Amino acid sequence: MINVIVELSKYIILTLMIVYTFHCFYTVRQPDEEERNELLRQQLILIFFIDFTAFLVIYLKTFDYKVVRFYIEMQIFFAVIQILYRVLYKKASLLLLNNMCMLLSVGFIMLCRLDITMATKQLLVAAGASAVALAIPVMIRKMRFLRKLTWIYAGIGIILLAAVFLLARTSYGAKLTLLGVQPSEAIKITFVFFMASFLSRDTSLKAVVQVSAVAAFHVGILVLSRDLGSAVIFFVAYLVMVYVSTRNVGYLGLGLVGGSGAAVVAYHLFGHVRQRVSAWKDPMAVYQNEGYQIVQSLFAIGTGGWFGMGLCQGSPEKIPVVKNDFIFSAICEELGGIFAICLISVEISCFVLFVNIALKMKRRFYKLTALGLAVEYIFQVFLTIGGVTKFIPSTGVTLPLISYGGSSVMNITGIYLEDAKSNVPDRLVDFARLGQLIRIEGEGFNGLKKVYINGYNCYFNPVFVSNKSFLVSVNS
Repeated sequence: MINVIVELSKYIILTLMIVYTFHCFYTVRQPDEEERNELLRQQLILIFFIDFTAFLVIYLKTFDYKVVRFYIEMQIFFAVIQILYRVLYKKASLLLLNNMCMLLSVGFIMLCRLDITMATKQLLVAAGASAVALAIPVMIRKMRFLRKLTWIYAGIGIILLAAVFLLARTSYGAKLTLLGVQPSEAIKITFVFFMASFLSRDTSLKAVVQVSAVAAFHVGILVLSRDLGSAVIFFVAYLVMVYVSTRNVGYLGLGLVGGSGAAVVAYHLFGHVRQRVSAWKDPMAVYQNEGYQIVQSLFAIGTGGWFGMGLCQGSPEKIPVVKNDFIFSAICEELGGIFAICLISVEISCFVLFVNIALKMKRRFYKLTALGLAVEYIFQVFLTIGGVTKFIPSTGVTLPLISYGGSSVMNITGIYLEDAKSNVPDRLVDFARLGQLIRIEGEGFNGLKKVYINGYNCYFNPVFVSNKSFLVSVNS
């Protein structure tokens, strides 16, 4: 009877996941707010039944009451997050919140199936990261000096990366952790803050050279530490942010040529890189050594087929570091290729929502920050899935919100940027129709001749000047 339930459960979970994925994209196109809210409620129901079905199967296969306790704790966590989010940030993206819960659910399901102890630790880390993320919009709103800490962000990143390079122990061929923490994940955020802070004020050639030098320091230390996955993520984020802020195709071309040249140099300098490439080109030829991971990963993906073996029916534990870098292979083996495609679609939906949030932002600093985090997120997804499927050489990065470890759930912080955005330009507080008087408050108005109002470049003439305040007449 249990085997029948397990066999049926994989089709139930797959059907629910397909419907959820459809909702991800259909909800965005839905103009009616009531209909959109109904679709969002349906998504929560789908997540609940996917979790219930999956954890029922895991319990029936293990008869471990820790699974039941974990399931209850997980549901409480999701309920608290959903309630707090709706209470504190009423204008935030609920679709993005639902996607976050779905991705975390998939991660919890696989971790619980693999190791209930690690799943419990991951739940605690997710709860802590969510608590921090809830405070980020308030911090951005109240602490406006954050965008002025340009060189502090750069200094923090370089110092921490240098500390890892000098003090960390080598693990799986790379220096990643310091005192049990992977600083490069937090530095991904400070790096984006540095880039956004600098480029939001100045996009001249001199500014581009300066940010390029700081970016080169970050990437160079990561390469020396052999943290190649993070190095590539930093480089891509740098390249996109420079291009978007300057709109200069030449910078993009130079960056691509330079990056390609650096990859060739790294291949000849580091044996670690050559091993990864060798395992990618022909893993069966080096099956006993560096090719073992990727071969086991491909076996798992092939064994799962389109519909999967069913939860607790596969052998994902045969894949090295399956809870971290290769969790996508375990998902393919037990939940199937179609489920994995749906999962990738949800990840892409998150990226589209991130970009949409960035486009809505008026303040250049927040726009670039949101874009930089979005690029880091989706490129990390690409590196992880591309590595385990042998599309590209493995880079050793985790799948955001799904893999085990605090580094993967750091991406939760980006989810809350939606409410941190401001629909008000940098130097404008109150919008007004053209020809009316408006008040502009703030600092730094000396010599200001033009403002941006409702899509128009508008010139204004000062009517009355007081301390840090202008009362002006606006004319297009």
